[in-house]
Amino acid sequence: MPKVTVDGQEIEVPAGATVLQACELAGKEIPRFCYHERLSIAGNCRMCLVEVKPGPPKPQASCALPAADGQEIRTDSPMVKKAREGVMEFLLINHPLDCPICDQGGECDLQDQAVAYGRGGSRFDENKRAVTEKYMGPLIKTIMTRCIHCTRCVRFSEEIAGVDEIGALYRGEDMQITTYLEQAAAHELSANVIDLCPVGALTSRPYAFEARPWELKKTLSIDVSDAVGANITLHSKGREVMRALPRINDDVNEEWLSDKGRYQVDGLTKRRLDRVWVRRDGKLQPAEWTEAFGMIAGALEGDKGSIAAVAGDLLDAETMFAAKALVNACGSNLTEARQTGMTYDVSKLAAVNFNSTFAGIETADAILIIGSNVRWDAALLNVRLRKAVKAGAKVYIIGPEWDPTYPATFLGSDLKILNRIPKELGDVMKSAQRPAVILGAAGLAKGVLAATLKLVDKFGLVRDGWNGFNVLHISAARMASLMLDFTAPGGMGEIAAASPKVLLSLGADEMDYGAFGSSLKVYIGHHGDKGAHHADIILPGASYAEKDGTYVNTEGRVQFAEKAVFAPGDAREDWTILRALADALGVTVGFDSFAALQAKMIAAVPALGEEGLADYGALPKPDSGAKFEGEIAGYPIKDFYLTNPIARASEVMQRCSDELLHGADVKEAAE
Repeated sequence: MPKVTVDGQEIEVPAGATVLQACELAGKEIPRFCYHERLSIAGNCRMCLVEVKPGPPKPQASCALPAADGQEIRTDSPMVKKAREGVMEFLLINHPLDCPICDQGGECDLQDQAVAYGRGGSRFDENKRAVTEKYMGPLIKTIMTRCIHCTRCVRFSEEIAGVDEIGALYRGEDMQITTYLEQAAAHELSANVIDLCPVGALTSRPYAFEARPWELKKTLSIDVSDAVGANITLHSKGREVMRALPRINDDVNEEWLSDKGRYQVDGLTKRRLDRVWVRRDGKLQPAEWTEAFGMIAGALEGDKGSIAAVAGDLLDAETMFAAKALVNACGSNLTEARQTGMTYDVSKLAAVNFNSTFAGIETADAILIIGSNVRWDAALLNVRLRKAVKAGAKVYIIGPEWDPTYPATFLGSDLKILNRIPKELGDVMKSAQRPAVILGAAGLAKGVLAATLKLVDKFGLVRDGWNGFNVLHISAARMASLMLDFTAPGGMGEIAAASPKVLLSLGADEMDYGAFGSSLKVYIGHHGDKGAHHADIILPGASYAEKDGTYVNTEGRVQFAEKAVFAPGDAREDWTILRALADALGVTVGFDSFAALQAKMIAAVPALGEEGLADYGALPKPDSGAKFEGEIAGYPIKDFYLTNPIARASEVMQRCSDELLHGADVKEAAE
């Protein structure tokens, strides 16, 4: 490990580190615009200049200079100070200096570094350069005159997202950053360039002119738009969530966030259920809580055990535990969270978990994906798979073709191909040091979980320090529901066959209500979506932003989300509704507060009380008689932007769906 001296302090740095990284290890702040830890080195903003001896007697760009043994690095010499002032003066020559009306104001790298490293005045008298605005889609607002050509957005699109849609035109002073043919940036991670942009050139179009950062309350939360469990911060003003931004978590989402997780939040205020409704004479009409509870108690009179609960995809663990406690207290065990009708063995949770972990899948060298469009099922996992491919991994996919943004071999849609493994696939998987299989939702729906477990021995998926057997869920509530045993052995078919007198639908908007024609359907949810339209009674609940809750992602990682805002109108947190309903039904559930509910849940399932990866033990022995049958005709997600009730209520997500997926020409109101 080379030893370098930074401002008189001698430190050891890892081999291959740059001078900038060496300075940061020494606790020195180095200004930068183009350099980013997760992107390739461009070395084109020249803000990170330092003085290095031995070397030429001039400032050098520390981001692109390797640290070498014996180097003396100065970050505070007069030469460095003058050089940084000069670079900043050049950067601001053509900048419009419109901070008061810029949405980046208050969280702008250019502002911060101009104050810290600029000279405080400009000697420039000529006319400023102006650049025409570019169109980058419904999510990204552009003011390209502010652009300082750091190329972070270009490198993100090419290296992280794998979609070469943003690039540069012309040269020198005439250089402009734009999308290909000025079309919308149409991929699932496009808005991350807003976070990366160090100036106000790329800002959030839906959030434009809405609020300043110092006006917002920041709440730590978890994204529920998919099963990745990305760490986010909800920024709220009053009772409204204004925006969601990613939090850094190298184990889960690094520092990225899917466009849906970022922009569905405007749906939190639209099409909300904010009062109780009951169906009278075939029409839903406003009512009071006592009337609704009385109707439910009346329906169960004489047969209290004829009650069932179905959980939706966005639920927290506490709500599911409260519902299970209520149903069990009534004498029933009819609970199910796989609302679309999937059934699979859940006796060993390791068999339905993403065992490699997201960080671990980057190190896999051979990957077989069965029945998953990973870009839509888990956009942030696709980023990890790109890293694996860059490191030399080979990817094979069974299912209808989609664009994976990396080289992959499609083996067709017929699952029977895996009964007799093709030679190329078999050779690659068996010779791999860290082989992995990813079984997606389309594969699970075909009932091939048992057959896929046979591949564990066939490919040697489990080795010292490595478990390559993975199931990729698409529901944020799925793993928590499995840990809570919120499933019936026969799935939704068993619930329907029991013909319960009362069906509690906990935000279940994707289920088939046709099988429950004789049941009193009670919908506890937050949006007037499909479930509410079928309901006989609607009890307004809280969304993920309006309650504390525990979520478990598809890799079995337990995470906690905090309450950001209050629910609108008469809406209540789901557990309080279930607790009040228990009183109306005359049963005891054993909790009167959220803390008591959470403590009772953790006592029942201790793993839900420890943030981090849950230990699900070893994989079960495979069923030797299981076979691959059927053909994957399509994937469960038909529209990436409209997968849940919050997203379907979101004007921004509707616009993305229309424009980016269906090619609609979305007109402004004035047109």
